[in-house]
Amino acid sequence: MERAIEDIYRQHSRRVLATLIRLLGDFDRAEEALHDAFAAAARTWPVDGLPGNPVAWLVSTGRFKAIDHIRRRARFAASLQHIEDSLYPDGTETEIADMEPIEDDMLRLIFICCHPALAADAQMAMALREVCGLTTEEIAHAFLVPAPTVAQRIVRAKNRIRAEKIPYEVPAGAELPERLDRVLHVIYLVFNEGYSASSGKAVVRADLTAEAIRLARLLAGLLPHPDVAGLLSLLLLQDSRRAARQDGEGALVLLADQDRSRWDRGKIAEGLALLAGAMRTPEIGLYTVQAAIAAEHARTGSIEETDWRRIAFYYDLLIAAHPSDITELNRAVAIAMADGPEKGLALVDAVIARGDLKAYHLAHSARADFLRRLGRRAEAIQAYETALAFCRQEPEQAFLRKRILELTT
Repeated sequence: MERAIEDIYRQHSRRVLATLIRLLGDFDRAEEALHDAFAAAARTWPVDGLPGNPVAWLVSTGRFKAIDHIRRRARFAASLQHIEDSLYPDGTETEIADMEPIEDDMLRLIFICCHPALAADAQMAMALREVCGLTTEEIAHAFLVPAPTVAQRIVRAKNRIRAEKIPYEVPAGAELPERLDRVLHVIYLVFNEGYSASSGKAVVRADLTAEAIRLARLLAGLLPHPDVAGLLSLLLLQDSRRAARQDGEGALVLLADQDRSRWDRGKIAEGLALLAGAMRTPEIGLYTVQAAIAAEHARTGSIEETDWRRIAFYYDLLIAAHPSDITELNRAVAIAMADGPEKGLALVDAVIARGDLKAYHLAHSARADFLRRLGRRAEAIQAYETALAFCRQEPEQAFLRKRILELTT
């Protein structure tokens, strides 16, 4: 039962939190209720058995736990009555099964995290904390900023939401497309955290990749738009490789070594169809270009058959539209595959020298790989060790140690 509770927490805790935020109207109160609900599950489920609908049970239990806390803390009858009226406007304490459907709550949560009243850096920090469930330290590592800075951003954002009474809803009309870019970016971040977890024991967090794809589909139903189609195409094409990205023991498998027969052809077909539609529009969005890169991999039977020059061209388009050191790093890898590791190494060295990626383990890992392929063993070992020092995901750490061992024996 302990394993079952852990699995439910990993797969559904953020959706439970999203609904509790809607019901309780407060982020901190909802987070406390979430922990109380899982604590209650740990006590009662081993005795009573797993409920038929664990998510509904957790939401209902968390809500009632929050009400109990409010009642104990209330100082004045008027305050107590106001709180109870807001939570039970009809005077009844209905079960969660009788309440509003919860399927859209994650999308509501993303829209509130992306509200224009919040600073852009706070929006991203809030989304990673509340939607992905990352710790402050993990978010700080992803943004390459101190953890206290991230914590302050999140606290300020929550205070702003509370002070301005920002509604917990998916906006309608003109507001929806105005906030689309930020929402798409958050869904993209959710997927990326699932596709390559920033820390921990797993290469992939399938719960997050599946949730990101579900949210992209939901958004496509609310707002048919080429950028949404481009993002959904990208997520499907990337996720099609998920089963081949780790072996039976959970070890990382690089793209060059993946068994492509394990790639999900259904997702590839759907992703390519969405991409074809998005590419026919007058303006091609950033996610559509990234999907085109993923499609180059999906269409080929091996890494040798891949058109790396075309991929480098797509990265050129991305850099021209939205300059990014990460994109330049990815372009360097494509150039190395097309023209050799020496050219890739020069490009990566230039990116690292600018400073923003000096603590990014994948930059040093790419540099180490180029040095290894050039036969510069001592420098390659040093670069792999630098990458290892910054890496927080255990399968990636194991891969880096393996490379170092291969070069030292």
